[in-house]
Amino acid sequence: MTRVADLIVTARTIRTADRDRPVAEAMAVADGRILAVGDAASVGVHRGPQTRMLDVGDAAVYPGFVDVHNHHAYAGRTDLFELSLPAGLPLDAILDRVRAKAAELPEEAWIVGGAVPTTLLPQLQNTASRLLLDEAAGGRPVVLVEDSRHNRWANSRALELAGITAGRIPPGGVTVLDADDGTPTGVLLEAAGIPVQEAYDRSGGLTPAQHVAASRRGVELLNSYGITSFQDAGVSVDTLSALAALDGAGELDAWVVSSLLINDDIFGVSPIGADLIARGEEFRTPHHRPDFVKIFLDGVPPARTAAFLEPYLPDATHGAHFHGETTMSFDELYDWLRAVAARGLGAKVHCTGDGSARLVLDVAERLRGEGVTTPIQIAHGQFLAEDDIPRLRALSVAADISPFIWFPGEIPQALAEVLGDRAADAQPNRALLDAGAVVAGGSDWPVSASPNTLEGLQGLVTRADPLGRAPGVLGPEHAITAAEALEVFTINAATAMGLGDETGSLTAGKSADFVVLARDAIAGPADQIVHTPVLATWFTGRQVYGD
Repeated sequence: MTRVADLIVTARTIRTADRDRPVAEAMAVADGRILAVGDAASVGVHRGPQTRMLDVGDAAVYPGFVDVHNHHAYAGRTDLFELSLPAGLPLDAILDRVRAKAAELPEEAWIVGGAVPTTLLPQLQNTASRLLLDEAAGGRPVVLVEDSRHNRWANSRALELAGITAGRIPPGGVTVLDADDGTPTGVLLEAAGIPVQEAYDRSGGLTPAQHVAASRRGVELLNSYGITSFQDAGVSVDTLSALAALDGAGELDAWVVSSLLINDDIFGVSPIGADLIARGEEFRTPHHRPDFVKIFLDGVPPARTAAFLEPYLPDATHGAHFHGETTMSFDELYDWLRAVAARGLGAKVHCTGDGSARLVLDVAERLRGEGVTTPIQIAHGQFLAEDDIPRLRALSVAADISPFIWFPGEIPQALAEVLGDRAADAQPNRALLDAGAVVAGGSDWPVSASPNTLEGLQGLVTRADPLGRAPGVLGPEHAITAAEALEVFTINAATAMGLGDETGSLTAGKSADFVVLARDAIAGPADQIVHTPVLATWFTGRQVYGD
């Protein structure tokens, strides 16, 4: 007996991201799953008296977009509860925003937010700039993250509450001191900022209800861009609890894979490591899977905390032979990956330098030789030695790429200042795909200003800034096709995070997750992809965004 559909969708173009049937004209849905995909006649046999018919006409239907790397709760928290700074603001504009926020708050209230441009950090590394922040805040404690989210800028009151003085410097990261008076400037690199985060948390931080609201808001924003599945790249117990609460209430409108923090040089959450991993299963729900861990193996190149095979450009602090360092040795990384594999978990490993990426591949080679098949992702994958590119396929290591943060603009400019010509070699996506690697797209939002997948698609094809904020093309030889880019942000990303059997393509049996776009975005001019409106987003067969 032919099964009757709850919904039949028809369109001039349905792109499936399924290579067995890349384009269709109709799709049937029943009980939140895809019942059939094909031509209108073959799908039409599933129509019954109660079947809802949705004909989108010249609009196009794509699989729900998949974001393999974001920080949804941090983005939601900033949107709802913090000072949100537009990208690229100069110092005076930042101070004006802080001053306006301070006028709304009680005298002892914290001002938390961001992001401060990476390129502004050198200008802030002095007492005079810290005093300007003090004045703008009217004595209130302030901590602003920098746009990589690895570093912070704090004012005098925040440093005082964190116990940071010239005589008491945090043991981790780098506390930048004024060259003249030797006092902390408030610029705190990597783990040096954690005491300030802890001081804010001691003041009250967010309530459990606010954590739920932050996650809900993060998912709402993702849905508005057509995203129906994502991997959060570093979660706390608060975020795990919020996701489980949302799903328990029937309010989690996306598939979510969480990455449990093994080490933490930037977030300042507790517990992490073995204690957090032991609790992961408490928070598993039908749409939330705490299936990965997150390891920070290095930092970020502009702060010279990423690990490279060749040295950075010389500077007065590091000399001419500084390569950066990894946070773990081979043996330490091997032990962690073996331990998490024994628990059935995958690993997302943050690597922004080719030196740290090689270490992951070397450890993966040993693990694969021992029969360990746990999923491994190199997060960011922005710099890879040419000899290492074929190893990703050979070792079943996925490349989690973030095209949003290497468009020509401030971050590539900051890369060039420390790497020189090597900065143009970022994101060798053409070579990765040609080598057969799984290349999975992520936004790294809110490090990126927006999680808009269409920005990522366009940037992968054009290698230029989709929004025209900066001129130029970065490494055009690394461009990929629009069809490949769609796979990067659908089936490839779903596969990398362990959801390939559940979503990522419009295939019979999978979850009915799809986005309706105003036109077939990848069929037109590449420089117009980002200008395609998202009309509606559907998750498990129900509409979660749009009129």
